[in-house]
Amino acid sequence: MNIIGPDLLIFGVDDVEACKQFALDYGLTQASEHRFVALDGTGIEIYSKDDSSLPAPLETGSSIRKTIYGVADTATVDAIYDELSKDREVKRLDDGSIEAVDDMGFVLGFQVTMRKPLDMPAEKINAPGAPAQRPANEIGVSKDFTPEPRTLSHVVYFVPDYKKAEAFYAERLGFITTDRFSHVGPFMRPAGTTDHHTLFFLNTPPHMKGIEHFTFHMSGPTAVVQAGNRMVEKGYQSFWGPGRHIFGSNWFWYFKSPFGCNMEFDADMDLHDDNWDAREALPGADNSQVFLLQYREKWAPMGPPPPKG
Repeated sequence: MNIIGPDLLIFGVDDVEACKQFALDYGLTQASEHRFVALDGTGIEIYSKDDSSLPAPLETGSSIRKTIYGVADTATVDAIYDELSKDREVKRLDDGSIEAVDDMGFVLGFQVTMRKPLDMPAEKINAPGAPAQRPANEIGVSKDFTPEPRTLSHVVYFVPDYKKAEAFYAERLGFITTDRFSHVGPFMRPAGTTDHHTLFFLNTPPHMKGIEHFTFHMSGPTAVVQAGNRMVEKGYQSFWGPGRHIFGSNWFWYFKSPFGCNMEFDADMDLHDDNWDAREALPGADNSQVFLLQYREKWAPMGPPPPKG
């Protein structure tokens, strides 16, 4: 099944205005009353938790109400409909998408992808012994650069039975496990992308079931750090990072959010095809990142910057 990746995450939240402001401060663009998008059109929708148009919440009350995956074509939508209809209700919606519930109780949607193709440069590096990526007189960084999320990258769920969750996505939807943390959960990608993962499960007690974090791809590690620095300066709480993961190799910086979950910036994720053999490692700090940095206020030999205001 040619599933490309998540197009849209739909939330029902306690504080709509706080979540909308967070989305704007994160760098998303407001496209409509409810929708906030990255440069390729993928994004999130924000509603009040009491909005009657939303699917019912998980029994835990997690804010995620629906994950909509983009697929290559209508034939893929039809194939998913036929497969999932074997043992559960699948709804056909007026917009041409379909809706069902996975084996963990998460509401899923599938639609012909809304993502727009991007043609933009990535961050470039120059290193001794390698051809220059930036020619003479082309600078690598500017303090005036505005980091912008490019595309919805992945979503991570707390689940009480990661084996059952993994089996559903692998056997029913064709997801592939790229790596895994022993006794915790798999990193998975659908067949329509080579991204290391668009989905990750963390095994937890049942009362924690729900979304743990979601993230958008940035143009490179400098964009991750500049965007994260911007969030700290706006008063948001850094949760983890900046650093660089081992599985996936992606740079990261996570922040606490009013969505009731963490929200991450990431960049430079590994790509894999069907020739890749999945790795497995024990969970823990040594296997989660190759290094972890800590935010510090801007500083120079003459001291920190002058107080604002």
